[in-house]
Amino acid sequence: MDGDGRYGQRVLWAVVDTAIGPLLLAATREGLVNVVFHATDEVRDKALERLASRLGREPVEEPGSPLLAEAIRQFDAYFAGERHSFELPLDWSLISGFNREVLRELATTVPFGTVVGYGDLAGRVGQPGAAQAVGTAMGANPLPVVVPCHRVVESGGGIGGFGGGLETKRQLLALEGVLPEPLF
Repeated sequence: MDGDGRYGQRVLWAVVDTAIGPLLLAATREGLVNVVFHATDEVRDKALERLASRLGREPVEEPGSPLLAEAIRQFDAYFAGERHSFELPLDWSLISGFNREVLRELATTVPFGTVVGYGDLAGRVGQPGAAQAVGTAMGANPLPVVVPCHRVVESGGGIGGFGGGLETKRQLLALEGVLPEPLF
């Protein structure tokens, strides 16, 4: 158990409805550990199995948990256009090495409403020429939206790839004012 005797090493989760569809949010006592796009029953079940395997404990659905309540509140505010950054404790245990270094750099230096190129981000972590490795790190991001991999684009002006799908990336960039809202 942890200091307050309630949560210990538990992994708690909830699915929240957002403007980009249902998101699975999972947290440990260290912080938010996973955000999963398109959290239909099938996607949710696979994500929970993967979390159980990686973290060594079975996730428990508990949307009212204080561990998740603030994350849910901040996601609601973000999608309502009322919040431009997340101020949540993060559990980085699902990512390590270069990928973690790149994602931490992204989270701390690329604010709402801006974008960065894959190669530029590689240079910021002292690995110029590692644009493809940065792309791999973005694809491995366990905390999308909070760690804003949607803000990483191709240097030539292309939108680049996205684990949540290109339409989701476009929606997030439009929400942040980087791209125009679709006409229809």
